[in-house]
Amino acid sequence: MDAYALLIAATLNAGTVLALASLGLLINEKSGVVNLGAEGMMLCAAIAGFATVVHTGNDWLGFAAGIGAGAVLAAAFGALVIWLNTNQYATGLALSLFGAGFSAFAGIRYVQEKLPERPHFDIPFLADIPLVGPALFRQHPMVYFAIALVIALIWFLDRSRTGLVLRSVGESPSSAHALGYPVRWIRLAAVVAGGALCGLAGAYISVVYTPLWVEGMVAGKGWIALALTTFGTWRPLRVLLGAYLFGGVTMLQFHL
Repeated sequence: MDAYALLIAATLNAGTVLALASLGLLINEKSGVVNLGAEGMMLCAAIAGFATVVHTGNDWLGFAAGIGAGAVLAAAFGALVIWLNTNQYATGLALSLFGAGFSAFAGIRYVQEKLPERPHFDIPFLADIPLVGPALFRQHPMVYFAIALVIALIWFLDRSRTGLVLRSVGESPSSAHALGYPVRWIRLAAVVAGGALCGLAGAYISVVYTPLWVEGMVAGKGWIALALTTFGTWRPLRVLLGAYLFGGVTMLQFHL
């Protein structure tokens, strides 16, 4: 029973990384922009978040640093693609290469660093339920945030006016422009929001998932997140389930 609880808990933990990044890339693609730079953004965010926690001891400041790093890199990508009309795919690949190199350079002094003792998060009473408690109710708050984010995105994209405008920009930018919507600015906002979520995923890796820093520690999760948007047919709930599926397969090999 304990082994099953640990496997479920590890699946949710691993899936959260992929879910956060995939949902960010989903927002990008809903606006009509494909960002292949997720891997680079996550790496830069991972070192930014880790370094911040090393110096401050505050995980939430680390998450904020990761969000900021992802947003800044995404803004640079957006400026090149949306205003200068560079090729989306080439620019995204360049961003991934830049992120890998820059994070390796910036993280040299942090390879041997250790974070303060990691806090434990237990939901009172629920965490003590056999099997279910250890599996579901002893998770980091970011796990529950990812689930809440999916619910919020479903409402945003399907029910809110802003979400419908975002989708119209992605599906028919000329029509949205004819109606008076600032297509470029909407796309830039979507790209920055997506980059911020990729940054949050990167910081989660280095601060919570594997609380350390090593070069290339994202290890392809950015590419998996990119594939998950297609795997989930650009629907937030399916993307979340796909993230847990991939996370579960990853954890299952270790348990086996």
